[in-house]
Amino acid sequence: ENKVLNVPHLRFPEFSGEWETKSINDLADVIGGGTPDTTVKSYWDGGIQWFTPSEIGKNKFVDASLRTITEDGLNNSSAKLLPPNTILLSSRATIGECSLSLRECATNQGFQSLVSKKCNVDFLYYLIQTKKKDLIRKSCGSTFLEISANEVRKIQVSVPSDVEQQKIAGLLSLIDKRIATQNKIIEKYESLIQAIIYQKKAAGIRKGDWQKTELSNVLKERIEKNTNGYIICSVSVSQGVINQIEYLGRSFAAKETLHYNVVKYGDIVYTKSPTGDFPYGIVKRSYIKDDVAVSPLYGVYMPVNDYIGVILHFYFMQPSNAFNYLHPLIQKGAKNTINITNERFLKNSIPLPKTENEAIYIANTLISIQKKIDMEKKMLWSYEKEKQYLLSKMFI
Repeated sequence: ENKVLNVPHLRFPEFSGEWETKSINDLADVIGGGTPDTTVKSYWDGGIQWFTPSEIGKNKFVDASLRTITEDGLNNSSAKLLPPNTILLSSRATIGECSLSLRECATNQGFQSLVSKKCNVDFLYYLIQTKKKDLIRKSCGSTFLEISANEVRKIQVSVPSDVEQQKIAGLLSLIDKRIATQNKIIEKYESLIQAIIYQKKAAGIRKGDWQKTELSNVLKERIEKNTNGYIICSVSVSQGVINQIEYLGRSFAAKETLHYNVVKYGDIVYTKSPTGDFPYGIVKRSYIKDDVAVSPLYGVYMPVNDYIGVILHFYFMQPSNAFNYLHPLIQKGAKNTINITNERFLKNSIPLPKTENEAIYIANTLISIQKKIDMEKKMLWSYEKEKQYLLSKMFI
């Protein structure tokens, strides 16, 4: 009566009996990856998909990679050809992220991929997601954390019968399909925003309703320091201006923040740190109603009116627009670092509407679409929370 059964907290009613303890090595072959010599052209741009960790984890399935390799590249590197339905498991940097490959592929060395041999592959895909903490705990490294193939193989897991595996995987797969659909809905709306900006800009220039405008004519630097001790924020590509603790889990601010820059609602903030598709930094409008503060390394600007601020926010959301505007402003500083001063940031031009009515119409249209995106993101969040709950309760 006092025995603790090896069963999950949440289970389909038709199943009983304890789950069996095994190692990952019992269930799957663990296969590493590699990178062909990047200086040899004949190794690249072939017919073999070749994934890196940044390409996996967002959706359950992956099909086409950003880069491909040739058979020569495969044969002359430690990369391995993996069969369809391989679990691509990241073993470096973002440890524990995973996706299922839809076709034959290879990976770089940042993976310990799983080829199922005695387990329902969909079940194993969800099972390994519940072991992320174990994967991180068994990782080591001075420059960055990494888990070896042997450590992955030794991880202990519990598995039910084949029929129960299939039932659990089927339920979670339905939720993943809905998450994938929700992501596509959000992407469509985000594409619509960029399409509207492009169409309005092209038509406006053609008709003479838009003109090249230097940002110094519509933005003014806010020179106000954080003497009131406001909440410290960061700026991200996906979240915009956001509370550091909410976004990063803790504050990275200096002990003394009186010299930080104040940001008010509607201000345009330029962070100069390179990020992904934005090699010269990102530009965002603050949607936070209260006054906040950001690092003194950020530029903070007041738009001439709120409508222009909205248009600038969405205009610079497109990586090519940000690149084309910022690249000519670059001044390389000490140690070849890229530097754009707060004043110099205003010294380039972009096309903007000539009339206030045109600016108001475009801004209101973009805001209405963004509100719809925010609603869809809340729905996505609820699906993801539901999935995380089931992962925590339906596995051991």
